[in-house]
Amino acid sequence: MDTDFPAGFNPDERPPDPREEDARQALEVLFEANREAVFFSRQIEVQHEDKWYHWVTNRALRDLIEDRLLKNETRSLVTGGSVHLMWHRSHRYYRRDAARVVRLVEEYANPNIGGAVGLQGEHMVLEGFARREFVMRGRHAKAFGSRTWEASAHDLDFFFERDSIAYGVEVKNTLGYMDYDELKVKLRMCSSLGITPVFAARMLPKTWISEIVDSGGFALIMKYQLYPLAHRELARRVSSELGLPVDSPKALAERTMDRFVRWHEKKV
Repeated sequence: MDTDFPAGFNPDERPPDPREEDARQALEVLFEANREAVFFSRQIEVQHEDKWYHWVTNRALRDLIEDRLLKNETRSLVTGGSVHLMWHRSHRYYRRDAARVVRLVEEYANPNIGGAVGLQGEHMVLEGFARREFVMRGRHAKAFGSRTWEASAHDLDFFFERDSIAYGVEVKNTLGYMDYDELKVKLRMCSSLGITPVFAARMLPKTWISEIVDSGGFALIMKYQLYPLAHRELARRVSSELGLPVDSPKALAERTMDRFVRWHEKKV
């Protein structure tokens, strides 16, 4: 369930960000302009991720709640987990709007949908690399060549190879950021196995992308959470009603793989 931060993640542990006040002011304007709307925290974080990291937006939202400019409520989902709702303090009859939001969140957060979306991300990345003539050398594996990762139970989604260059690819087809501790483990894993790390994710913070680049790797940013064609109508409603970046294309955008292929050819 990705309406919250990963387990163990506390936004207060992130260092202070000078842009937090900018976020607070902009979000105050947003809620003033939408006095009769109900939002949830992950929705606002994702919608503004081009401007601020998710944790910066989260702290700004909590500041507005503490100052009683916003009202909030945490609701448990029938699918497990919870969703943090918030609305302008002047919105008296928020319950119907809140129920509508929760119903749609429960629909896309259903474990069956989540499993299908996760597999779809892997399928589309596999097809994208195969289309560009990268050979798959392993899947859901922790060993490559004569080397095996034994420091933890983690594995990598794919091993691909082309022009004698091997890549360890991790796929994260989620609205929220992947777990940062996992990212660090996967970077160490690739270093131990002697392969180049690639993270195919909907979105990552720029600071994390810099860590990947500094490790000699590549961040393949997809921008959209990719739904199977069978769930195209759900993807349309999540996009139109919640304003979230989801889509159900038949394949990865050519320009997405183009970026990686150009980078690979420079390595060759």
